[in-house]
Amino acid sequence: MTDPPSGAGTSGRHAPLGIVFTLAGVDDLTFTRILRDLMHDPAFRRPLQVQAQEPRPGAAARLTLVFHPEDRALAAAATQRLKTLLLRHEVQVDDVIVPGPA
Repeated sequence: MTDPPSGAGTSGRHAPLGIVFTLAGVDDLTFTRILRDLMHDPAFRRPLQVQAQEPRPGAAARLTLVFHPEDRALAAAATQRLKTLLLRHEVQVDDVIVPGPA
């Protein structure tokens, strides 16, 4: 999914994983509002990272919650929080890709 940051092999950390949310039908304004909420929500603080792909013609918006395997519990809590935020914006998640066990 994502290349490990440089030096990851020397720090003893595993390569990052990502939970991908595909948000078909989300317009630019709604996507911007979701991102604003994510930026101000402590559930998405480091060591987690959110990668965003805005909606484009022919491509749905995507949010990817990136985490290291040792941060899986934080990622699970953030995933539940993200689902709540999306429901607040009346967004249906069309697809969620969750990595398997490390």
